[in-house]
Amino acid sequence: MSSDEVESSEELVDNSTYYYQKFCSYLLNRKQRIGRIKKRNEGIIVSVENIVFNKEQLYFVIEIENRSSLDYDLNFLNLAIETRKKGKKKSLQRLYQDPVFKYNLPAKIGKKQTVRLVYVMPKFSLSKERRAILELNEKDGERNLKLKISHRFINNPN
Repeated sequence: MSSDEVESSEELVDNSTYYYQKFCSYLLNRKQRIGRIKKRNEGIIVSVENIVFNKEQLYFVIEIENRSSLDYDLNFLNLAIETRKKGKKKSLQRLYQDPVFKYNLPAKIGKKQTVRLVYVMPKFSLSKERRAILELNEKDGERNLKLKISHRFINNPN
């Protein structure tokens, strides 16, 4: 492997990161919404504002609002795919999806502050029996939220 090849692969990494950053900031500036996907708990509101499909990736534009009088320390924000079975013998299967890129993810959301961020996920589609779950977890706290996203939003992104 020559030194040229090493450089070009590094450039590729930088380019995709740069591209994600540019596209994510573009999405945050756009005021496009996909639907009302929202969940509230003790002054913490998490909503998915938009899901955009671009170049084999799904971009989740997420807003976390802290209306409480306490700072919110973020432990994790995860996206999982859940199989929902109807009937008496329900078994839920959860598969966690790792984002390709996280844009603007804070460690803390101050009181009365709103944060908007983007998760870039590898493209996926969901059957009617599945849905996506966005889990927001507070560090050393009780204010945890689970936001359910219907397969309709995932399969018909903007």
